[in-house]
Amino acid sequence: MPKSASFVISATVLLFFLVSSPSKLAANSSLRLTQQTPAVAGTLSDENGAYIAGALVTLSAPTFKSQTKTDESGRFRFASVSSSRLTLLIEAEGFARLERTLNPLGEDTSELRLVLRPAPISERVTVTATRTETRIGETAAGIAVVRSEDLRTTAALVVDDALRQVPGFTLFRRSSSRTANPTSQGISLRGLGASGASRAIVLSDNVPLNDPFGGWVYWGRVPRESIERIEVLRGGASDLYGSSALAGVVNIITKPSDANALSLEASYGNERAASATLYFSRRLGDWSVSVAAESFRTDGYILVDQKERGPVDTAAGARHSAINLRANRSFGDNRRLFGTTSFFGESRTNGTPLTPNRTHIRQFTVGTDWQITNVGSIAARLYGGTQVFDQNFSAVSADRKSEALTRVQRVPAQVFGMTAQWSRGLGQSHTVVAGIDANQVRGASNEIAFNSGQASAFVGAGGRQATVAGYFEDLIKLNARWSITAGVRIDQWRNYAATSVSKPATSKAAATTTIFPDRSEHALSPRISALYKLTPHVSVVGSVNRAFRAPTLNELYRSFRVGNVVTLANDKLRAERLTGGEAGIRIYAFNERLAARSTAFWANVSQPVANVTLTTTPTLITRQRRNLGRTRSRGLELDADARLSKFWNLSAGYLFADAAVVKFPANPLLEGLMIPQVARHQFTFQLRYANPALVTVGLQGRGSSAQFDDDQNLFRLAPYFTFDVIVLRRVAHNIEAFVAIENLFNQRYEVGKTPVTSLGPPILMRAGFRFHLSK
Repeated sequence: MPKSASFVISATVLLFFLVSSPSKLAANSSLRLTQQTPAVAGTLSDENGAYIAGALVTLSAPTFKSQTKTDESGRFRFASVSSSRLTLLIEAEGFARLERTLNPLGEDTSELRLVLRPAPISERVTVTATRTETRIGETAAGIAVVRSEDLRTTAALVVDDALRQVPGFTLFRRSSSRTANPTSQGISLRGLGASGASRAIVLSDNVPLNDPFGGWVYWGRVPRESIERIEVLRGGASDLYGSSALAGVVNIITKPSDANALSLEASYGNERAASATLYFSRRLGDWSVSVAAESFRTDGYILVDQKERGPVDTAAGARHSAINLRANRSFGDNRRLFGTTSFFGESRTNGTPLTPNRTHIRQFTVGTDWQITNVGSIAARLYGGTQVFDQNFSAVSADRKSEALTRVQRVPAQVFGMTAQWSRGLGQSHTVVAGIDANQVRGASNEIAFNSGQASAFVGAGGRQATVAGYFEDLIKLNARWSITAGVRIDQWRNYAATSVSKPATSKAAATTTIFPDRSEHALSPRISALYKLTPHVSVVGSVNRAFRAPTLNELYRSFRVGNVVTLANDKLRAERLTGGEAGIRIYAFNERLAARSTAFWANVSQPVANVTLTTTPTLITRQRRNLGRTRSRGLELDADARLSKFWNLSAGYLFADAAVVKFPANPLLEGLMIPQVARHQFTFQLRYANPALVTVGLQGRGSSAQFDDDQNLFRLAPYFTFDVIVLRRVAHNIEAFVAIENLFNQRYEVGKTPVTSLGPPILMRAGFRFHLSK
């Protein structure tokens, strides 16, 4: 573990105990003063006997109201209670509300034993589907929620691997962010395919995480221990989220900082995979602060298949560190101001000696959430950041005995943006949401080109992109059966101040400068969806929508090389446009112990950006980013979640995606071929046994049929299946030990062909512990 991360963790633990000690003494004094008076106190647990910390407990009577939260032992206490009739209300994330009437003067209320049942799935709340709180059972959107419990019981070491349990979620390639180059970490959903840039937007508490220059995602930027849940919205969502939401939204929702808490996870495994992640929060009156930190490193593994590798192939190692700081000021129950700052650093070796890369990111956010009577809820965010991405490229000999440096790149980028939203209920049947978004991105690719090991040219290209947008949505509840959502958004963006400069390194010749013309586009993104309840437990849903994705500065101006494949930029790219729809049925059965959903979907994308092969030689494949004519993805999505018993839970999913190129006038030979990096069949499952008094076991599996790594469907990647397991055991009141194994059967599946075959990760075994303390 890096020394800086160890220092942060040690200092934070010490700070927690020093700061919390006075409050503990005060609490003990209060207890001694009031122990002779009737009190309401007790312990809160779930059906498995596990204590529930952080639950909101409200005790009320006609003349007063008091609130507290359960501590790490699930305990709560109200002293000096004199009323003979009280109402006790308990609310906790992921659990059904519990309400009881008490008489502390006529019964013993000092040692209550209360058990919360899991919330019915239809009653769980999502904020991603409509950008306001909505019950899952009342929205037509295809929402999948990865809860903190799911993250706790998965063997996955990184967030993107945990998200692969959502059918249809894939990165550009099958490879994990543990070892993959960051420029290949763009997301695809529902078979739309991906390039380096994501076709889905990734948010952390409503602020975009997508790289402003290239659109890919650094998954380590949000420390895992700070994550409360992740909501995945599948299907076009540009009506609310604009560009990059062509395929959907991934919203990482972090823990609130309004409680005193400390949690830490650390583990170590083969490949020298070491990880530590920490979350600390402290409430001080109307102020609260939080610190989230993470440190990770691995030596990785050799990517190239043993049959093809040579002396030039080395392990693809990676390391990153992140720290996020937040301060929050509350003004009553429904108003707050906050500010956050984050720092992230990453380095990777990428599998050969001459191709490392590094990234440094600094970002800030300030915002407010304000609820005003008769006005509604107002939320605003102002964010900005700077970053630098360094990347080397090389050419590898055919026998893989040597490599030569071809390019050294430095990509600086800056982003500055804001978002503001207003929402309000109008009567019993309408909730309206309206907002504006704006941002400006600037970035460049500064390169040194090499020929035969000598610098041959200095090349630079880049520009700016400014976007402004407004959206409106109306959530209409016609009656107990019908719910309709209608929304529209308009985006206007402009690419400007774009240039390309090239200067020979070995002569005094003047630099060649190309000034690209300014260009602007706009997109209108409407959506209408409906939900109809056939019975209280069976609903049918349907929606139609338009969505878009503007090309990134990376696609417009930056070329790159992977192995012996060169991909050229294209400053003439236009926005991708999607027209899509879906229809499905939802079933909640057996007192909502079973939730099942089936959704048929279709999406036509005009002008999709793809890497098109221009020339092929034995030593070099040349491609360029181009707008194809039209692609299509249609298929079926199945999800099921079942609580089999008190201890057992099973979830499973399946995706069938028929994704193909429909029209490409520039090269009709591509028509009818499969979209690269999209498998026709994907399935996942997770089986969990959770008995805190004994052991918790999580089993996860995911599989995929064959797919192609190129636009010409020449390089086929074979089907694969992987199986993971994690075993957890409580060894002390606040400490849990675990053993996790990824790819238990050590299947070496194919993740890419360039045309050299690269493989997915081998078995990864690690052991660690988790520590949790809250008040």
